[in-house]
Amino acid sequence: MPFTLNATDGSARAGTLSLPHGEVETPIFMPVGTQGSVKTLHPAELEELGAQIILGNTYHLWLRPGHELIRDFGGLHEFTTWRKPMLTDSGGFQVWSLAKMRKITEEGVRFQSHLDGTKMMLTPELSMEIQAALGSDIAMLFDECPPYPCDEQYAETSLALTTRWAKRCKDWVSENQPITAGKPQHHFGIVQGSVYAELRERSARELVELGFDGYAIGGVSVGEPEHEMFRAIENSVPFLPADKPRYAMGLGTPPQILEMIGRGVDMFDCVMPTRIARHGVAFTLDGPIHIKNLVHAKDPNPLCESCHPHVAGFSRAYLRHLFRAGEILALRLLSFHNLHFYLSLTRRAREAIVAGDFENFKATFIQRYNSHHHEP
Repeated sequence: MPFTLNATDGSARAGTLSLPHGEVETPIFMPVGTQGSVKTLHPAELEELGAQIILGNTYHLWLRPGHELIRDFGGLHEFTTWRKPMLTDSGGFQVWSLAKMRKITEEGVRFQSHLDGTKMMLTPELSMEIQAALGSDIAMLFDECPPYPCDEQYAETSLALTTRWAKRCKDWVSENQPITAGKPQHHFGIVQGSVYAELRERSARELVELGFDGYAIGGVSVGEPEHEMFRAIENSVPFLPADKPRYAMGLGTPPQILEMIGRGVDMFDCVMPTRIARHGVAFTLDGPIHIKNLVHAKDPNPLCESCHPHVAGFSRAYLRHLFRAGEILALRLLSFHNLHFYLSLTRRAREAIVAGDFENFKATFIQRYNSHHHEP
């Protein structure tokens, strides 16, 4: 995968990813479209927000409506009308977190669907086949995500399995040569190893030896304390090639994302901006606020001074009213706002890296974000 480093500032990087459906400037936040839709938002609104790449979820789309149906529509881009790049996860994390019953074997994972209890089996080869049918620009390898906490022996056994599965994914890809938008699909390996530094290093080295288009750090934000999350990144990144993109999966808060960028990570995704929006929480430069709280009942101010024009015209009082009245517009406006906040953050981080001012930008942002009393 052509990945061009445009600028570095310490360990922070600004790059350009060339993908079958277009270019992506990093660092980048990727909105999550689990079921083929970023909840409450129209694809045109995502473009307006500056989203360059979004996520689709292999597990959910395989169970419903089925990857063959999506393939018959011309792939996920045609099915959803999203024309820009798309990344699909492997389904491994969802099996780990959602399945009613699961049994991990060398072959793959047997489990019961969380929808109707149907007995199913997901293997490395099937995960690659589903993602080829979806036609994503970037397909993630099928891995096992160890729980937190887990002992070193479990983490080591799990990691060895993940490496063997990575090899099977690579073999399937080389035999089947999946194509999207007339170009080869790209594939990212996933570094595992829980909180154990030497296992993280081993996982990274083994994946790099197999050789992939990019590398993700997995098994973070699975319940571990924040300092362990940062350590997992620090114990993985130095062993990944500088000329390939790095992706920290499933995180995090705005300060965490800046901390990760400062540690050399390029790509992020998280359900948090849209999920907490639906519960009435909005991100602001002064930290998150709960719009349903009484303190906002008569507040004429917008959510934040950095609001997108679509949201800036509405008062906090009106937004609180929408939530209390159960209006769908409330969910839409806060989801739109929170994604704008995240996408602006990574865009501004990129500008700071290019300007050689990232450390100052990060410190100033985090200090302000954390300095105000956050609402309960």
